[in-house]
Amino acid sequence: MKPLFATICAAALAAAAPVFAGDTPAPEGAEVYFVNLSDGATVEAPVTVVFGLRGMGVAPAGTDRENTGHHHVLVDRPPLGEGPDGAEELNSSLPADENHIHFGGGQTEVSLDLTPGAHTLQLVLGDMNHVPHDPPVVSEVITITVE
Repeated sequence: MKPLFATICAAALAAAAPVFAGDTPAPEGAEVYFVNLSDGATVEAPVTVVFGLRGMGVAPAGTDRENTGHHHVLVDRPPLGEGPDGAEELNSSLPADENHIHFGGGQTEVSLDLTPGAHTLQLVLGDMNHVPHDPPVVSEVITITVE
């Protein structure tokens, strides 16, 4: 009976962890930014995106270390907290899809194969569970044009 109880407790804790992860604090003044791109830039595909970070460190997903996180790039979607799920997404794990690209290995740059045309990009730092910090560490949304 004890192993079953322990298994149930472990599963309950694992399910609850993401609910509390939105409380991961970010130090005052922490910021994430695009190193090599600016709003209005015209670029060629593939697009190299270099992530910058001040006031915090980069650590792989799953690493529980104070004042660290890992990068996410939001592509062609509303700014974080302003989408259809609004404030809910500030307290939950970011999805992994074509609009939410995760860099859980601690990567600090990527080459994106974006189609020709205008695209919006935003950087978001996520905690060990892919949840934005409190307060969120996000870049400005930039629009680039791929030729």
